[in-house]
Parts: sequence; C-alpha cells; structure tokens
Amino acid sequence: MQRIGYAAGAFDLFHIGHLNILRLAKSQCDYLIAGVVSDELCQLRKGRKPIVPLVERLEIVSEVGYVDRAVAETIPDKLEAWKELKFNVFFKGDDWRGTPKGVRLEQAFAAVGVEVVYFPYTVHTSSSVLRLALETLNSPLTGEDSHKQSIDV
Repeated sequence: MQRIGYAAGAFDLFHIGHLNILRLAKSQCDYLIAGVVSDELCQLRKGRKPIVPLVERLEIVSEVGYVDRAVAETIPDKLEAWKELKFNVFFKGDDWRGTPKGVRLEQAFAAVGVEVVYFPYTVHTSSSVLRLALETLNSPLTGEDSHKQSIDV
C-alpha cells in the first residue's frame, strides 16, 4: 500500500525547521502533501495573520523538492482534510505529543486508519522568533536615540 503523508503548517517565514519537517515526512512516505494553513486559520489559531500571504507560502512550499503537492488548508478539522485528500500518515511536531489536542487527534485518526507520526520540534528556529526579530527591527526608536537613524555596519 502506498503511504500518502500529510504535513500541515503555516510555513510562514520559511526556515530550516519547516524544511526538516518536510524532509523527514517525505522520508517516511511515498507521496507527500503539504497543507499550508490559510491566513484566516492562522488568525484564528494564533491571533495574528502570517507575514507572508497564503498564495506566496503555497508557492514556496510547492517548490520544495520533498513536497509532491501543496494545498491550502482552509478548515480547522483535520478529518475534513483527510476526507478530501485520503492520506494515511499524518505528520506533526512533537510539541503536540501527549497533549489533550494530540491525544484527540490520534484517537480520531486511529478510527479511520491514519497513523500519526511525530517529529522533533525545531526549538532554536521558529517563525515566532523570526517575527519578533522583525518587529524589533521595525519598531520606532525611543528616548534619546529617537533622532538617530544610522545603522553601523
């Protein structure tokens, strides 16, 4: 039986952690579908929209050599995605392992024959950290330094 994998994520500010997940996922399946979470779902889940718009994130992810197909994930229910895409392996970061959400996900997928495989979460690089760095760089200067606009190179 062909192993069809599904790895979903925002893939905002694409970085090595994203690449590692997609590389590991492809190593454990024959055909890899990457679900790129829509701007609206990111807003709903994380309280903010991605910096990179969905259409651009889809293009980036679809060009990664490990990905056979990239799709927009527009509904939060992973079982709905399964009904449409018919994957039999679901890949998730291990930050979900053992959590109430992770347990519910495993139970729901087990009922339809989908294996859940966890991968190590890349702690040292994350889109949240990159976003914070960008926000810090773009924040207005305050206090005595507010008149300084030069950058030392």
